[in-house]
Parts: sequence; structure tokens; C-alpha cells
Amino acid sequence: NSYISQELEKNIRKLHAITKNAVTDGRYIVFGAGSTQLLNAAVYALSMNMSSPAKVVAEKPFYPVYKEQTEFFKAKLFEFHGDASLLRNGTSNTIENVIEFVASPNNPDGNLKKAVLEGPSVKTIHDYAYYWPHYTAIPAPADEDLMIFTMSKLTGHAGSRFGWAIVKDKDVYENMLKYKSLADSGTSKDTQLRALKLIKVVLEDGGQGIFNFAYKTMRGRWTKLNHVLSLSKRFKLQEIPPSFCKYSQTVRGASPAFAWLKCAKEEDSNCHKVLHHEANILGREGGSFNAEDRYVRLSLVKSADDFNLLLDRLKELVSMEEQ
Repeated sequence: NSYISQELEKNIRKLHAITKNAVTDGRYIVFGAGSTQLLNAAVYALSMNMSSPAKVVAEKPFYPVYKEQTEFFKAKLFEFHGDASLLRNGTSNTIENVIEFVASPNNPDGNLKKAVLEGPSVKTIHDYAYYWPHYTAIPAPADEDLMIFTMSKLTGHAGSRFGWAIVKDKDVYENMLKYKSLADSGTSKDTQLRALKLIKVVLEDGGQGIFNFAYKTMRGRWTKLNHVLSLSKRFKLQEIPPSFCKYSQTVRGASPAFAWLKCAKEEDSNCHKVLHHEANILGREGGSFNAEDRYVRLSLVKSADDFNLLLDRLKELVSMEEQ
């Protein structure tokens, strides 16, 4: 009498215990079609108990789906209100009935983030899609009221469309289940079986195989990219300091999923166009993330061939600065 596989739920809890990235004791778990579906299910569930339409916000730069999906499903219960920092700097009555999205590590810049708003009328959705040992050091297990994870960033199986939310409040949990029931009658059993198999493979050696390999790969890519761009006066990468990781029990350097590149020259006001026209490099405009177009996001979670091609084209672009 449940849409949720108890065996899969048990293994998800074990996965978080091993990686030390989230507290699951005393929490409920909801499955979804990737994290994307769960983001809006969470907005719906949290807005149910608010006295007026919820103001949905996120601190910029933020993942565009937060805005796009909220506006697409716009209802009497909630509406998108932009940058969370603007509410923080406003009057006390502007931070009533607020739902804040917080991605940590943040997409696009890879920084660990916390909510900027607080108060009895503020609810937070913590998007931990990239809070795994291969993308960031794990300073402590996340212990928030509503946390969302996704299989796509854990193992790379994005096409299977599986994610899960870890929920503290029973009413919120039940409202998310109601959303799921009406949206798709529950997550596909085929998808759940595939996710179970994948997670069991991850757990076979306590996660050592996938997390050590993936961290080494991502760390190597970040180091190579930093080396190339350290020779440039035109392009600047975001800075992510080393941090102690609970999972590895070591201090780890940055290994983000994305490069948040800035065009430093005043005339390069659209970094996406600069990279595309001068080096045939495709990124995602800063404006998509509610930031300046002087920034562009480059994906580092590509095949080895794609990454090496990106590196070669950046080397050529940087070498032209001296000519």
C-alpha cells in the first residue's frame, strides 16, 4: 500500500550514513522523477500552510529552474519574487510567507551556501544535488528540515529520472506525497528497481570505488583548468578554498561540477558570446542564473574527450592574449 520501495529507502539511508552528507534518522523520504519534480512538490507542500501566497526566492546567482518552474506552475499558493537578498534588506513584513531555495554546493559557482532569510514565516528548500564527496568536501552531515538529492549527480544516470527528498515534518511529507500521487501516481517501479541496483553497487565497497575515482577525476579537471586560466588576464575562475571533508577525513581541494568563468575586460560584457565566437566554446549565460552576462557557466561533468577539447580551446584562446 505504498508507492515507495522500503528496500530502496533503507539503502538510501545507508548511503547517507556512509557518505556523512545528510541526517536521515527520524525523517521521511519521498521519491520523485529526478530532483526537478521534487523542487516544485516541496514548494506546493510548504505553501499549503501559509496564510497568503508564498514568495519564492533564491539568492543570486541561482539555478534557473527555481524561477522557471515556479512561474510555469504559478498558482494562488505561490509566486516567484526573485533575489532573496532583496527581501533580507527590506522591511520585516517582506519576509513573511517566504520559501527560499538554497543550493549547496551552489549551481553555478560551486560554493557551499546557507539560507539568507530566517524567521517563523520563512521555509527553506535545501537543494543538495551536488552535496557528494566527488563535487565538494563534506564539512558535516546536512541536518535541514527539507533536503533534496538526485541520482543524476550521484552516479550520472540522469536519464533514469530518480531523486528523493528527506523531510522532517510529517504534514509536509504527506503533502508532497499527495502532489506525487496526482502528478504521476508515484515514481515508476522500474525506476525504483534501477535506482536500488545502482545504489547497491555504490555501497558494495562502502562507496570507495565511485567516490575516490570521481573525486580524482573532478579534482584533476579543476586543477588543469586553473592552470590554463592562471596564465590569463582576460578570464577569471571562481575561488573555492580547500576544506576538511568528513567523508575522506582529509582536507580536500575544490572539485566542482562547473566553472563559473568571468570575463574581466570591460569590453567583454557578454562572456558567452566571447567564448562562442572566438573559441567555439558553448557555455550558459550568466543572465540565466540572474547574474551579469559577464559570467558564463562551463560544465566539467562531460566525457573526457569533451573536457580535453574544452581545455585545448581555452589554451588557444589564452595564448592569443600575448600576441
